[in-house]
Amino acid sequence: QVQLVESGGDLVQAGGSLRLSCAASGFVFSNAAMGWYRQAPGKLRERVAVIRIFGTTNYADSVKGRFTISRDNAKNTAYLQMNSLKPEDTAVYYCNAVVLGVDYWGKGTLVTVSS
Repeated sequence: QVQLVESGGDLVQAGGSLRLSCAASGFVFSNAAMGWYRQAPGKLRERVAVIRIFGTTNYADSVKGRFTISRDNAKNTAYLQMNSLKPEDTAVYYCNAVVLGVDYWGKGTLVTVSS
């Protein structure tokens, strides 16, 4: 079955960096669009970044120029490099895969940015 396992969340000071990883299994990774979403306390889940099959990317305005999404099809892993982190980036970050039109989700990893 499809599995997505996030890692890399941590407590970091404002201005710092983190790299999140999403290890995928159970589907043909290279055929899936991959995305990162986040949900802060009391807020709706929002899309942070997506990378499509051929490598095209889209970012939320709030993270443009600071975050970079990438994928390694040989390792079945997606990444989110987060630089210049701000306290408002604090959230649980979820990995998403769209496989044959169906959304799959990981359990999330917590990122906390202190001021």
